[in-house]
Amino acid sequence: MNYAYTIVYVADVAASLAFFEAAFGLKRRFLHESGAYGELDTGATALAFVDHETALDSVGQPYVVAAESARPLGMEIGFSTEDVPAAFARAVAAGATPLKEPVTKPWGQTVAYVRCPDGSLVELCSPMG
Repeated sequence: MNYAYTIVYVADVAASLAFFEAAFGLKRRFLHESGAYGELDTGATALAFVDHETALDSVGQPYVVAAESARPLGMEIGFSTEDVPAAFARAVAAGATPLKEPVTKPWGQTVAYVRCPDGSLVELCSPMG
């Protein structure tokens, strides 16, 4: 078994791609001409977005829409960076909601949390070891 991708269900795929590009400096790999599916260039494992209509058709039943939930979903997307405070400030400037300011954990890692306009929870953290 290989971990292949994470797909985030969103209202507007192009807007989510643009936000992730601006907030986290990622590059767009692909946006389908329908606008229903897109991917970011994140290395071997894809971070993708699909619109709710397509997701509902695929899943075949209703699900919790992250952007409509008052609380973040119980999962996160994690990005590692050498400068967590700068990454946090960039994400907030791009429109992310700050949830937890950067803090250094007892084991030496710096972490912070933001919530994206599409409802996704993102952890920004320094590399371990």
